[in-house]
Amino acid sequence: MTNYQNQVAQALLDIEAVKLQPQDPFTWASGIKSPIYTDNRKIISFPKERGIVIAGLIDLIKAQYPDVQAIGGVATAGIPHAAWVAQAMNLPLIYVRAKPKDHGTGKQIEGALSAQQKVVLIDDLISTGGSVLGAVKATRAEAGNVIGVVSIFSYELPAAVKNFAAAQTSFASLTNFSSLIQVAQHAGKITPAELQMIQEWHQTLA
Repeated sequence: MTNYQNQVAQALLDIEAVKLQPQDPFTWASGIKSPIYTDNRKIISFPKERGIVIAGLIDLIKAQYPDVQAIGGVATAGIPHAAWVAQAMNLPLIYVRAKPKDHGTGKQIEGALSAQQKVVLIDDLISTGGSVLGAVKATRAEAGNVIGVVSIFSYELPAAVKNFAAAQTSFASLTNFSSLIQVAQHAGKITPAELQMIQEWHQTLA
């Protein structure tokens, strides 16, 4: 498998899907003040970078989960990437809603999912893993066999490792926090002092 960590990190920085502002932190939905903000939804608008990400996801899935039988997208950000990957790998596609529909059949999973079908779920990023593990639970409740989760980016938080272990689910990411900030510093997007500030912030979340 090609090592996509630095290549994908550079692509995310190039299209500003990831922004670094250690001097003027962002506020996450959780209320956490963070020097980094990730919006991987932007990838869908950039064909070159999108191609890098999709090729990386395919290589990652083939390396980590070679017996995959279906690709699943986690609503909403994981769906377009899952669709492109499923098409390229000639595999069935499903997607998992954040919650069941409140009308009709009340389905949470769209598409055709066979019992014990081996599914790899795709999401755009992993912080603590809460949302994607909800999708894992929903898929397993419908008798799908989730063999793993892949994402474009991971914040490398210990909470994610703990939560995935508790859910007995493996996961892998194309790139991560450590690779991204090193690439950013090498590219001159942050100073060595800012790099240290960001690393120290990350350690407070451990």
